[in-house]
Amino acid sequence: MSYDFQSEHFWNPSAIEKEERRVYDLCNGCRRCFNLCPSFTELFNRLDEERVDGDAEKLNAEDLKVVGDDCFQCKLCYNHCPYTPPHAWKIDFPRMMLRDKLVKTRQQGVSLQDKFLAETDLIGRLACWTAPLFNWLSRNGLHRLLMEKVVGIHRRWPLPAYSSQTLSGWMKQRRGANVEAAGNKRKVALFSTCSVNYSDVETGKALVLILEKNGIEVVDGYKRCCGMPALDGGDLKSALRDAAENVEFLSEKVRAGYDVVIPGPTCSYTFKQEYPLLLKSEDARLVAEHTFDSCEYLMKLHQEGALNTQFVSKLGTVSYQLSCHLKAQNLGYKSRDLLQLAGARVQVVERCSAVDGTWGMKQQYHDLSLKLSQPLLKEVQEPAPEFIATDCPLSALRIKQGTGRDALHPVRIFAKACGL
Repeated sequence: MSYDFQSEHFWNPSAIEKEERRVYDLCNGCRRCFNLCPSFTELFNRLDEERVDGDAEKLNAEDLKVVGDDCFQCKLCYNHCPYTPPHAWKIDFPRMMLRDKLVKTRQQGVSLQDKFLAETDLIGRLACWTAPLFNWLSRNGLHRLLMEKVVGIHRRWPLPAYSSQTLSGWMKQRRGANVEAAGNKRKVALFSTCSVNYSDVETGKALVLILEKNGIEVVDGYKRCCGMPALDGGDLKSALRDAAENVEFLSEKVRAGYDVVIPGPTCSYTFKQEYPLLLKSEDARLVAEHTFDSCEYLMKLHQEGALNTQFVSKLGTVSYQLSCHLKAQNLGYKSRDLLQLAGARVQVVERCSAVDGTWGMKQQYHDLSLKLSQPLLKEVQEPAPEFIATDCPLSALRIKQGTGRDALHPVRIFAKACGL
């Protein structure tokens, strides 16, 4: 799908409906994505009903709506599909579903629920300023019931604990502590993600210390949320604002010799795959070309013989979930490889947490999301690993919800092996 927002055809409801029927007809003849996610389960079940008899043209408005609503943008179907561009059929199911969301939002407006979930920076700043109170309210049953009624976040979705000091604040406080080894010209602008900046600050600290141990200069590269929550909610205006401000800020860093490193698969995917299409600018392409997911970057250092591999602590068994948005980047198993490099015995679990952005925390989808995540929750606990790891902060919350165990970002486990 082309992000041709200036085209009347893009915003034409009849045009997107026609495209959906075309794609659903092709999917019906293939069915490789059967049971991959609720969208395809609903699609094929409805195509198999007697009233439809396999004819996508007979799907009614409700059929189309359910398929769109059940898509949570995991992106797995794109790599699974044999008919993605440059194939003549040009199927891009996730972006077709995104277009459907954008068109409907233009007609109906952005919901209060989606507006709230996209305000990650505002919520993060307020939560950090009032961390003890905010974290207590997050665990208070009455307050959670009120949140469910007002903004539609399910009362059982585990909200993260916020830090009283942001990662940006920590980095500013220790300015001058950075090391720049003689002759080492590597420089990193760390886009910490809203999750790490406000909540999982320890992951950000671990990554900074690892990079500095390898003689790399690290600066704070976080400007604002990547914009994916806004895009998930169909709020194109806010997503474009987020993308533009981040690209304007980071393109200057890239031109000054910095790589952009991101400890979050959804954000690194957004920088690499969405920004060039959203903004269609040379700066967006430049930032995308110099963006790396955190473990991708560390393994790049290793392949270039520039990663310190003097470990001081032994690691045991790690059950590692490979997140969907890392798969969508076709990176392979960089986090697994990094942990194995540090001596860990890694069991890879390729199961989706079914949260993907904001979908799984919403009141209307939470129970289905939790049901879909059961294979993940079962496999990450076998065979009683010493650590559970995932690059995805939302998967970590789901794992905590379903198992009671903390799931750490791989860089935190690697930092432990390094004695940091």
